[in-house]
Amino acid sequence: MKKIIKKIIAYVFIIFFIMFFIQNVIYKSYNNNYIEYSKFITELTQNKIKEVKINDKEINVIKKNNDIYNTYIPIDDNKLLDTLLIKNVKIIGQEHNKSNNNIIITIISSWIPILLFICFWIYFTKQIYNSSKKAISFNKNKSKLSKSNKIKITLKDIAGCDEAKEEISEIIDFLKYPNKFKKIGGKIPKGVLMIGPPGTGKTLLAKAIAGESNVSFFSISGSDFVEMFIGVGASRVRNMFDQAKKNTPCIIFIDEIDAVGKKRGIGINGGNDERDQTLNQLLVEMDGFEINQNVIIIAATNRPDMLDNALLRPGRFDRKIYINLPDIKGREEILKIHTRNVIISNDVDLSLIARSTPGFSGADLSNLINEAALLTVRLKKKKITMNELEKSKDKIIMGVERNSMVMTNKQKELIAFHESGHVIIGYLIPKHDPIHKVTIIPRGYTLGVTCFIPKSDSINENLKKLNGQISTLYGGRIAEELVYGKKNISTGAYNDIKVATLIARNMITKWGFSEKLGPLLYNNETNDSIFLENNKITTKYISDATLYMIDQEIKLIIEKNYIKARNLLIKNIDILYSMKDALIKYETLNYKQICNIMNRKII
Repeated sequence: MKKIIKKIIAYVFIIFFIMFFIQNVIYKSYNNNYIEYSKFITELTQNKIKEVKINDKEINVIKKNNDIYNTYIPIDDNKLLDTLLIKNVKIIGQEHNKSNNNIIITIISSWIPILLFICFWIYFTKQIYNSSKKAISFNKNKSKLSKSNKIKITLKDIAGCDEAKEEISEIIDFLKYPNKFKKIGGKIPKGVLMIGPPGTGKTLLAKAIAGESNVSFFSISGSDFVEMFIGVGASRVRNMFDQAKKNTPCIIFIDEIDAVGKKRGIGINGGNDERDQTLNQLLVEMDGFEINQNVIIIAATNRPDMLDNALLRPGRFDRKIYINLPDIKGREEILKIHTRNVIISNDVDLSLIARSTPGFSGADLSNLINEAALLTVRLKKKKITMNELEKSKDKIIMGVERNSMVMTNKQKELIAFHESGHVIIGYLIPKHDPIHKVTIIPRGYTLGVTCFIPKSDSINENLKKLNGQISTLYGGRIAEELVYGKKNISTGAYNDIKVATLIARNMITKWGFSEKLGPLLYNNETNDSIFLENNKITTKYISDATLYMIDQEIKLIIEKNYIKARNLLIKNIDILYSMKDALIKYETLNYKQICNIMNRKII
């Protein structure tokens, strides 16, 4: 609206400027041929005037030498006519008309309001048309329709979720060969709910179903249904299903369905009328009196606990497909897919990258390859090497290198001792994950990092490994203590202490690794909130005496592993200093360099 008003003002200003320019030109040309009245009287008395044309107070003068000019009578001159007659000057009278200048002013004053009226009339006509158009389309759904021939994604483009791919193969078969199921009397699930963390490929799987089945694909977000006006969401649901029935067979994909499918009547204000009506209409469309032939609804969410029970029952979302974060094998397959269209060097080991990225989703791995490609371009290289992949991985996990951070030699030495302590204990402790690298380059909120890579994905942990983790976490603090003394220990071990204490507490209260307390659950916190994830309701059902015993058992585990790590570092104090020197020199040490130092070899 503001843009249109600005355009109208601009157009009017341009028209006014053009007319003003024309008026100014005419006025100047007129004034250039204008002389004083006194000069005219002088020439009249000298018999130089041949003819005059009088128009009100303007006089057009023609001299005997045929020169022409204009003059203006400033006051009433009653003797002028007699003088002209005496001098035998030809007198011509003209009808009184407005001057050219007045004509231009008249044109401007009369046409500008008309032009303004025309511009505003066009503007308001457009506004009325757009408003009526919006009113008609307001209740229409906002789904995007992708025709069958435009979806190029297939199951070959997806990896890391083999079980989910097997689950959806039946849906693909039904959409391709529906008669095969109808002959036997089987019914395909009406709805499929994909449950999994963000970035695991739920939307990609839905597109692959449409691409493999060669059917139309409607995609919409759950938040697109809900508006501030009651009844709009329900109308959009009806409109979406009406469109889907006209394009059967087809798939309706609703992303983030928890935005519209939350449990009814629960919440701070007891519910939301608009959202409830939208959900009710969705329930009716999915399993009402009308049968949606060859229309399959696929929805995705990472909060299944928030969904209404009526939405989850058989007949609506009959099948639930759980898509978890990929394991090592899945991550390697995903990396192979994302590196198909990029140029990588022969030294790239995707299996090592897969091992060093536990907890990465498919989207995270895609971002990793893209970051490596961008870094390769910045470095003006032609191929992505292992170095770029490692740097990109560190950037994603720990943050960007803080090159601007200035550290003194004393601070750098302390960080090197700290990280060396972690490395030595992690290397020597049995059942610990293998060391990958260590660095004292500041990144994000960390001043140094020691990386361990598991040989396989960890499913269950045993007692030895948990104790080993606690010992390794305290390795940095113990190294500072041995070198600088207890009074000069830094605060750098804060996060190590936090993680070690949490592991020890879980060993006692959740995993039953205490001989005194036995295999019982000791936990005061229960999460009963549906909408607020961090809203914990505390119910005390543990006695004070038991809580005291829990604290004593946690302290016992920490002290036992602390002493074990301290003894190991004392026996290998020479390696501690050697590794500190190597870290200060190289800043980052890889696995081979660490092994050489641990075997007391020079690197």
